[in-house]
Amino acid sequence: MASEMKEPRKEARKTKPTATPDAGLAQTVGPVGAATVTALLGSRPRVLALGEPTHGEDTLLDVRNALFRELVEQEGYRTIAIESDCLAGLLVDDHVASGAGALDEVVARGISHGWGESAANRALVRWMRAFNHDRPASDRVRFAGFDGPLETAAAASPRQALTALHQHLAMHGDPGLLPCTAETLDRLLGADDRWTEPAAMRDPSRSVGRSADAVELRLLADELAALLDAQAPHLRATASEDDGHRARLYARTALGLLRYHYWMADTSPARLARLIAIRGQMMAENLLALADRGPLLVYAHNSHLQREKSTTRMGGAPLEWWSAGALLSTRLGAEYRFVATALGTIRHQGVDTPPPDTVEGLLYALPEPLGLVDPHRLATALGSTPPAPRESPWFGYAPLDPTHLPDIDGLVYVKDVPRT
Repeated sequence: MASEMKEPRKEARKTKPTATPDAGLAQTVGPVGAATVTALLGSRPRVLALGEPTHGEDTLLDVRNALFRELVEQEGYRTIAIESDCLAGLLVDDHVASGAGALDEVVARGISHGWGESAANRALVRWMRAFNHDRPASDRVRFAGFDGPLETAAAASPRQALTALHQHLAMHGDPGLLPCTAETLDRLLGADDRWTEPAAMRDPSRSVGRSADAVELRLLADELAALLDAQAPHLRATASEDDGHRARLYARTALGLLRYHYWMADTSPARLARLIAIRGQMMAENLLALADRGPLLVYAHNSHLQREKSTTRMGGAPLEWWSAGALLSTRLGAEYRFVATALGTIRHQGVDTPPPDTVEGLLYALPEPLGLVDPHRLATALGSTPPAPRESPWFGYAPLDPTHLPDIDGLVYVKDVPRT
């Protein structure tokens, strides 16, 4: 499910009087790079989250790619996780590790939400594969999607996750402990199209999520996940470390998808709020698992990474949820750091020069086309007059909420985003 954005609002409005940016404001901005980010944060965090305020702009992804390369080469980072299907992302990880598959097919199938078409995403995968060439496995960079297998119109069938988890336990564990056969899973799963029915997103009666088969599958998925944990010492001895990581991914995804489908069939007013919260939980659980391997860069929409409660509209209704970033910050404390991205213009989408009394407008008056801003020094430079919130004329762009500045660890500012 690609990020939901705010409803369109008019950019033009009356603005409050504001001072012209002075030298104090200019001194809050420096170059964007691994060294400057690490210096700003004061340490190398376990999870470094870089957010974006809109999707589909290669200019922003180019900034991400350059930062990731420097983090790999200078700070020892070895994993990047993006807002994309966690199961599909395994294809990309295999490709960057061993060269398996052709690049075109790998990015088309392995990066969801249609973002495999991005030249910047292709460049990222190509660079990662080149970096890994002839490197030992322990020193290779890794790719991961951390989103659930979810799209705006539908959620995936739990078939891939459930059957892969069952196969792992049957191959590496004691088959006699399995709670069911593969044939039973296949019978209960049925045709995949009943799980991916697009009408179910808006009509709960079209969802299979609370059928007798789905209820039984939730019980079996829970038993399979519990068996994976209970047999961990044996499985660690009989399966590779990578196989173990993937089995735990399959378990998390199976449980998350079945929970998501269960709530798709719900008819209460809490339905949409529960769906978006489950997505956030699935994201957070995947990121926590990836962080166990070592430091990683996470890239997603700002709303999925911020510490404050996130807001959106779905089905015409306002929704609030605790994002993956908020959940990780609670779990990891200072080991989670969030660098948001703000921008000045996206003229091809009708987002023109920002009003001068907004954070974006104040930064737009500076000469730098790209910079890393210390949000705490920025707040000091702004003094007692708080910046106004910017309003977006386009639903696909979410401006920075100035009240979030105290809980942002860094701010990347991109002055203009041209059409790519």
